[in-house]
Amino acid sequence: MATGNGRAVTERPLRADARRNHERLVAAAREAFAEAGPEASLNEIARRAGVGPGTLYRHFPTRQALLSAVLQDRIRTLCGHAERLMAADAPYEALTEWLGAFLVHARVNQGLGSALMIEELDGMGADCHRRIRDAAAGLLGRAQESGAARPDLSSEDLLQLVVGIALATARNDDDPEQPDRLLGVVLDAVRG
Repeated sequence: MATGNGRAVTERPLRADARRNHERLVAAAREAFAEAGPEASLNEIARRAGVGPGTLYRHFPTRQALLSAVLQDRIRTLCGHAERLMAADAPYEALTEWLGAFLVHARVNQGLGSALMIEELDGMGADCHRRIRDAAAGLLGRAQESGAARPDLSSEDLLQLVVGIALATARNDDDPEQPDRLLGVVLDAVRG
């Protein structure tokens, strides 16, 4: 980052109490956004985190900044799960487990992603998509190398299918088993 006079400014690390507040705010926002969507009350998020609204706004000056932090946290968790699964002995089962987690992620975060698309986020969206694509490609590649997944399937196609399931079942509370059932159909096709 540069100042008006061209000198570089380095960001100082957060103090321990500020870091804890930041983490509590992200955790509280993650829960509130999952329950009420991206329009959840910021005052309620601050209350759940055990801080005042001023502390929330010092860490996250806008709703978009908080939404971005929550989405990045969720993607970090999802991609960390993929990294752990890359070491699994059964590549197809690892892919299956991660795609189930990705389906949950896509269904829960659908509103967050849409809300964030309204604002320009300095390439955050592209980075998030790249990280998810890389995770899917790694797991699918291992399953293909082991002969457990069809060789003509791309990770992009697979992600699109799972996102399609998330979108198609987002408002269907009548059949809570439908997302997993549809994912099962996709996974049957992955084996070829």
